[in-house]
Amino acid sequence: MHISLTPELESHVKAKVETGLYNNASEVIREALRFMETHEEWIRELKLARLREQLKVGTDQLDRGEGIEIETKPALDTLFDDIKR
Repeated sequence: MHISLTPELESHVKAKVETGLYNNASEVIREALRFMETHEEWIRELKLARLREQLKVGTDQLDRGEGIEIETKPALDTLFDDIKR
């Protein structure tokens, strides 16, 4: 596999190798990809936690009888349009 980096990114990779923490550029890139995967997983977990919080608020409202009944498709479409705004 061959990748192209901007001069700035290439400089960052070389600097990491020069610290002695990495033996070569491939190790730097692998570590960066692992970090990216960890970061993406962390973001997914944050989004999931927020969704769970929102669902809890909604179910609590339903339990208190604060829900609204939607009986027709046009009414449902209107509700979704309002949510999008």
